[in-house]
Amino acid sequence: QMEDPIQLKEEGNKYFQASNYEKAVQSYTQAIKLNKDKALQAVLYRNRAACYLKKEEYAKAASDASRAIDINASDIKALYRRSQALEKLGKLDQAFKDAQKCATIEPRNKNFQETLRRLGANIQEKVNAGGALRIQFSTDSRVQKMFEILLDENSEKEKREKAANNLIVLGREEAGAERIFQNNGVSLLLQLIETKNPELILAAVRTLSGMCTGHKARATAILHYLGIDNICMWMSVDNEEISLAVCNLLQTITDCLLGQGKEEQHGKEEAVVLDSKKDLKMITMRLLDMLVSKNVSGQGRDRALNLLNKNIPRKDLKDHDNSRTTFVIDNGLKKILKVVGQIPEMPDCLPLTENTQLTASILLNKLYDDLRCDPERDNYRVICEEYIKSKVDPQDMDKTLHAIQMVSGVLQGPFDLGNKLLSMKGVMEMMVALCGSEREIDQLVAVEALIHASTKLSRATFIISNGVTLLKEIYKKTKNEKIKIRALVGLCKLGSAGGTDYALRQFAEGSTEKLAKQCRKWLCNTSIDARTRKWAVEGLAYLTLDADVKDDFVEDEPALQAMFELAKTSDKTILYSVASALVNCTNSYDTKELVPELVQLAKFSKQHVPEEHPKDKKDFVVKRVKRLLKAGVVSALACMVKADSAILTDQSKELIARVFLALCEDPKDRGTIVAQGGGKALIPLAVEGTDVGKIKASHALAKIAAISNPDMAFPGERVYEVVRPLVSLLNTERDGLQNYEALLGLTNFAGRSDKLRMKIVKERALPDIENYMFENHDQLRQAATECMCNLAINKEVQERFVADGNDRLKLVVLLCGEDDEKVQVAAAGALAMLTAAQKKLCSKMTEVTTQWLEILQRLCLHENMEIQHRGLVIAFNLISSDKELAKKLVETELLEILTYVGKQEDDPKKQHVINVARDCLTKCMDYGLIKPLSQA
Repeated sequence: QMEDPIQLKEEGNKYFQASNYEKAVQSYTQAIKLNKDKALQAVLYRNRAACYLKKEEYAKAASDASRAIDINASDIKALYRRSQALEKLGKLDQAFKDAQKCATIEPRNKNFQETLRRLGANIQEKVNAGGALRIQFSTDSRVQKMFEILLDENSEKEKREKAANNLIVLGREEAGAERIFQNNGVSLLLQLIETKNPELILAAVRTLSGMCTGHKARATAILHYLGIDNICMWMSVDNEEISLAVCNLLQTITDCLLGQGKEEQHGKEEAVVLDSKKDLKMITMRLLDMLVSKNVSGQGRDRALNLLNKNIPRKDLKDHDNSRTTFVIDNGLKKILKVVGQIPEMPDCLPLTENTQLTASILLNKLYDDLRCDPERDNYRVICEEYIKSKVDPQDMDKTLHAIQMVSGVLQGPFDLGNKLLSMKGVMEMMVALCGSEREIDQLVAVEALIHASTKLSRATFIISNGVTLLKEIYKKTKNEKIKIRALVGLCKLGSAGGTDYALRQFAEGSTEKLAKQCRKWLCNTSIDARTRKWAVEGLAYLTLDADVKDDFVEDEPALQAMFELAKTSDKTILYSVASALVNCTNSYDTKELVPELVQLAKFSKQHVPEEHPKDKKDFVVKRVKRLLKAGVVSALACMVKADSAILTDQSKELIARVFLALCEDPKDRGTIVAQGGGKALIPLAVEGTDVGKIKASHALAKIAAISNPDMAFPGERVYEVVRPLVSLLNTERDGLQNYEALLGLTNFAGRSDKLRMKIVKERALPDIENYMFENHDQLRQAATECMCNLAINKEVQERFVADGNDRLKLVVLLCGEDDEKVQVAAAGALAMLTAAQKKLCSKMTEVTTQWLEILQRLCLHENMEIQHRGLVIAFNLISSDKELAKKLVETELLEILTYVGKQEDDPKKQHVINVARDCLTKCMDYGLIKPLSQA
């Protein structure tokens, strides 16, 4: 007989391949007896299990497979063989668990997926045949109970809702998610989706999202079990809530495949590398297919575009891998162009929402910006040009319209590329020619294209000379409100691009108010579709540059409310236009100060000098701000800030920040702004956006923080997010008012809690605050000193004063000797707290400057009772800290001052001052440095 286990194993393998299972069992059994290596032992047990399966000895097969699993928990072959054996033994729930583990380790294995489906169906069939939904899972009866209630059509509505919510919560917890996953949960959740009951579908999808979060293996298994086609089909339904929930599920799965989300720390069976590139490509291709499918709802198309927008371009341009972008350009750019080329008014149009085409334009822009080199950009351009050329057909005007609409869509995305497309032979001429067409649909598309093309001056010059006359004619002749409003906005835009409103004023017979009134009328007309009404907002964004127009606009309550309502829609153009109109109405745009000498020189040379319109003076601006606040502008702005980053651009953020700063100007209005959510809305504006926008938002936060109760203005943890924006204003590049109000805000915060004081210290604000304590400007010096006074309570701040090699203490002592009483109050308060908390500072105070004693004596004799009290507290701290120091003080005139104050008759108004002086004298008596008057 052989005594080598490896040779015996090879012998057993040969017998197995020859279907001689009895002999194979004998070889493996002999090898097991002789073997001492654990890894080999697991292989021998699982091989013998395979023999027992063939011999239909299922109990022995399950036993051997279990022994192999005991040695190696992630032995996928042993797990699968035990699953097969348990299934034959009728233990379906246990067999399902093993198959589930196999699918977790190898999510793409079709055998495992098929086994799971078969076992899930068998379990359900067994349950239903029993007449009651009792699932024989050994792990958790709670999960079983939830599914029983949800799948029972006769369950009470309240019970079903509770079970659905509980299931969602359970799915978000790692232990609960694993419980559901291991107990046929995915199969049962799929059954809930197939009920077509919206509430059950939502519960199932949200539970699946929770189960996928942060778990790559489980997310991959769920993706393959459900199937990407099914997921996309569910996302395509014309139900906003379900479509959004499925979109979130697919985003969660994508995050896992991309390695984003929380770290995975799971068992051995999941410690395997899963190649997710194939799955990501599959998801991307299905999303691109959704874009051009007529079976997809408008909402579903938006979800697909949003997912592509979020996951395809690189998050960080330092990452050189833009392969996802180039893949989409090669395989889906034409599909995206087809979406932007749709014309809603035409019968063959795909189902769209008001935001679909703009979202597609944003995607085009993001893809273009994500390209790394000229050859990649040239490839992008060539694909666009060839696709657009294929649509231009002089014999088929409808087809040509789609081509012009595509150019219009690209102009709203990568504008430079759009400009190149405009220069294609015949495109610009076709646009101008379409304006003169008798068909309204031709005019509609052409006018929109002209508007988007006029954004840059180089193109607008051509259009001004060719298109203004056509637009004027269209406006006067057409009865179609959709075309009329677009023509008006086109004239507004051309006037702006051309640097003159000549076309507008001539057209409107010298009155922009007339045009604005028409825009407000369209804006309030709810019978007009929102897509058309948004053009009215864009028109007002230009027209409110006129002082008379903005004054009339803020007095038109219905127009304001209509604009605020439109601002809640997810449309980039509307958000920007609303913000622009509000900036104009609040005069929060930048203005150049006129130098008097240059004005005189201009007048002398008979040049035109622009004069401020009477309605742009401060009184009128304040009145408009109050009117906007009353109309609820803060709530509208807060809603706009919540928009997706693809919709809310950095430029829009800056405009909103400007409006907020104008609204915060009057301290009386700041409470209203906070109450309507302004404080919360300002925080993200101060953190992200343009540099100017962040400064404006930070300044608005400082104005609120300076006078408001932080607990009310920024409740909970939100207050800590405000500290950094305030600290950012402590910069020499910021103006004095920004510095001052930031210091006031930080002073307010520093007086609230030590946690806030620590946050201010961690944001490295101390050096800046100290610098402002040296300022020549009285108010800045006072504000900085008051801030330091409140910060001095913090132990870390105190330790910085104690540390050698700095003049912090000297600065505070010298500020106590300032003539400005407010500075003295703050500095003396800081010094009183520092000397009370740190005895080392008491002796150090006598060394930092020779003027210390004179300053202390002046404080103790000060006419301002608050300053005098703080001076006496400092004296008490010095006396209490050290007997020798107390002796030194007693030998000075300070003793006479303390005696003079302490001997005064009791007086409720200044009793606190008298008491501190008496405490000083008592301490000196305790030291034996002075005697009571009776013993003297």
